[in-house]
Amino acid sequence: MLSRRLTDLAQAERFQLLVDAVKDYAIYLLDSEGRVATWNTGAQLFKGYTADEIIGQHFSTFYTEEDRAAGLPERALHTAATAGRFEAEGWRVRKDGTRFWTHVVIDPVIENGEVIGYAKITRDVSEQRAADRALYESEQRFRLLVQGVKDYAIYMLDPEGNITNWNSGAQAIKGYSADEIIGQHFSLFYTPEDREAGAPAKALATALREGKFSGEAQRVRKNGERFWASVLIDPIRDETGKLLGFAKVTRDITEKRRAEEELERSREALVQAQKMEAIGRLTGGVAHDFNNLLTVIRASADFLRRPNVPEEKRARYVEAIAETAERAATLTGQLLAFARRQPLQPEVFDVCTRLRGLQRIIGSMIGSSVTMQNDLPEAEHVVEADPTQFDTAILNMVINARDAMPRGGTIRIGARIVDGLPAVRGHAAASGTFVAIEISDDGEGMSPETLQKIFEPFFTTKPVDKGTGLGLSQVYGFTKQSRGEIDARSQLNVGTTFTLYLPSADGQVPTISASGGDLAEASNVPRRRVLLVEDNEGVGKFAAGLLKELGQAVTWVGDGQAALRQLNNDPGGFDLVFTDVVMPGISGLELAQMIQKQRPDLQIVLTSGYSHVIAEQGAQGFPLVRKPYSIDGLLAILASRPDQRG
Repeated sequence: MLSRRLTDLAQAERFQLLVDAVKDYAIYLLDSEGRVATWNTGAQLFKGYTADEIIGQHFSTFYTEEDRAAGLPERALHTAATAGRFEAEGWRVRKDGTRFWTHVVIDPVIENGEVIGYAKITRDVSEQRAADRALYESEQRFRLLVQGVKDYAIYMLDPEGNITNWNSGAQAIKGYSADEIIGQHFSLFYTPEDREAGAPAKALATALREGKFSGEAQRVRKNGERFWASVLIDPIRDETGKLLGFAKVTRDITEKRRAEEELERSREALVQAQKMEAIGRLTGGVAHDFNNLLTVIRASADFLRRPNVPEEKRARYVEAIAETAERAATLTGQLLAFARRQPLQPEVFDVCTRLRGLQRIIGSMIGSSVTMQNDLPEAEHVVEADPTQFDTAILNMVINARDAMPRGGTIRIGARIVDGLPAVRGHAAASGTFVAIEISDDGEGMSPETLQKIFEPFFTTKPVDKGTGLGLSQVYGFTKQSRGEIDARSQLNVGTTFTLYLPSADGQVPTISASGGDLAEASNVPRRRVLLVEDNEGVGKFAAGLLKELGQAVTWVGDGQAALRQLNNDPGGFDLVFTDVVMPGISGLELAQMIQKQRPDLQIVLTSGYSHVIAEQGAQGFPLVRKPYSIDGLLAILASRPDQRG
C-alpha cells in the first residue's frame, strides 16, 4: 500500500509539473463550492494573480460585476454538475481590472458519485475575437458597398442558379425588388428564345468548366422591355473546393451598343463613299490607259489598210500592234491581280534563294545612284506561292523604293520568320507562322493620307507617264490571294518600309524554280561532276545525255547501293548527286540522308514524279525537281550555289 501511495504521489507531482508548464491556458481546480484550489503558470499569466493571492478565493472574482449580478458563476457550476460540462465564451477580468475575452470549459470532478470539485480551463481568445469582429465589419462594409452600386446588378446564385441576394443596382436595372426576385431562377432575365436554346444552363456550365463566363446579349426587365447586357459569372467555392454558388455581375450597355451601331453605320457610309471614289478612279484609269492602247492599234490598222504601204512600214505597224497587245495583256493581268482573280501557279520555294536570284535584275533597275543592301539569312524560309507573281511583287516594291529616292539612297531587303500577322488597315491580327519580306528605303516617305491610298488601282503620286498606279495594286492582290498580308509604314523625309507576309511552308520541300534573275544559259553554266541515280533506263539515258549536252561530266548508276559504292570508290569525284526518289531497295531520300551524314559538303538534289512520297517519308529540306523536268530546270540545278543542300 505504501509503495502504491508513493507511486500515486510521484504521478501527481509529474502531472502538476506538466500543468505548470502550460502557458497558453489557465488550468486550475475549484472545490465543490467554487473556490480556487490549484493554480498554474498560464493562469497567473492570464489573470495576473499569484497562487498565494488567489488560492482559496471564489472563482467569481474573475467575472465582471454584471455577470456576477446575473448569477453567471453559479449557473456555470450548476450546468457543469448537472450536464457534465459547461462551455462558453465571455468577458473576464484580470487582477489589474482589464477585461479580456475568454473561452471557458468547466468539467465536474466526481468521486464515489459525488461532485468533489471542478476542473477549469480558460483560454484568452481576445485576438481571435478581434479578427472575427474585423472580418464581420469588413463583410458589412462590403455589403454596404455592393448595395450602394447603382450601375451594376451584383447578386449571388445558389449552385442551381436560384437568386440568393439582390443589390440596389440589380433592382434599378432589372426592375425587381429583393422580395420579388430572391428564390427565383436567374433564367427569368433571359429572352424566351435564349431560354429555349438552353443559354442559362450553358452559361453556368461554362463558368464551372473555364472558371468564368462572360458575354454580351439581350436580357429582359420586369416590364418586358429588352436591353443589352454585359454579363460576368464566376463560380464561388469554399476552402475545400465545394461549390457554394455563383457571383453574377450584369451591366446595362444598351446606350453603348446604340453608339457602336451608329458608329458602324457611319463607318459603312464612309467605306461606301470611298468605294465609289475608288471605282470612279479605277474606271477612269482603265478608260484612259485602254484608250491610249486602242489609239495605237487603231492608227496602225488604218495605216495597214492603205494600199502600197512599204514593207518596212508594214512590219513596223504590225510590231506596234503586237507590242500594244502585250501591254494590254499586262494591264489586264495587273487588274486581275488586284481583284485577286489572277490564276496563280503556286510552288514551294525558299524566299531567300529566290531573292538572291533577283539581285542581278534589281541591280540593273535601280541604277548607280541607289545601293542595295541584303539582310537575308542562310536558313531556308519556305513558302508556297506563285513564284512569278512573287518576283513581280518584289520588283514592284523595289521600283517604288527607287522612285522615292530621286537623289539616290539605299534599298534594304530582308526576310525573317514571324509568329502571327499584325493588325493592318483595320483587319484583325491573325495567328500562324509567316515569312516576312521587308523592303525599305531612306527616301522621301509618304504622308498618312497618301499611305491609306497606295494600294488602290491607278493611284499614283508620280508624274504623268512615270507610273500607271498598278504596281502596288498587284502586290496587294497577289498577297491577299496567297493568304498573306502587305503592310506599309512610312515617315516623311525618313523613308518607307513594305513588309510582305506569306504563310510559312516550313517542313515542305522546296521545288527548284529559277527566278527571273536566276535563269542560266548552257554556255555560262560551270562544268559539274554529276552522279546521276535513276533506276528507269529510258529516263536515265535521256537525263545523262541531256546533262552531257549541257557540258557536264555524268556518271549514271541504276540504284542507291551502286551510288554508295561509287562514292566510296571515288570520294572526291563528284560535285552533285541528282537522284530519283522512288527506287527499289534504298529510296532516293534514304540515299540522300546517308550521303549527307558522310559528305555534308556534297550538293544533293531529288527528283520524282511522285512528290507525295517525299511528304510521306518526311524529306528533310532537300531541293526537289518534279518530273517531267525541262532543260531550264536542269540549268537551274547546275547554276545553283554549290553549297545548297538539305
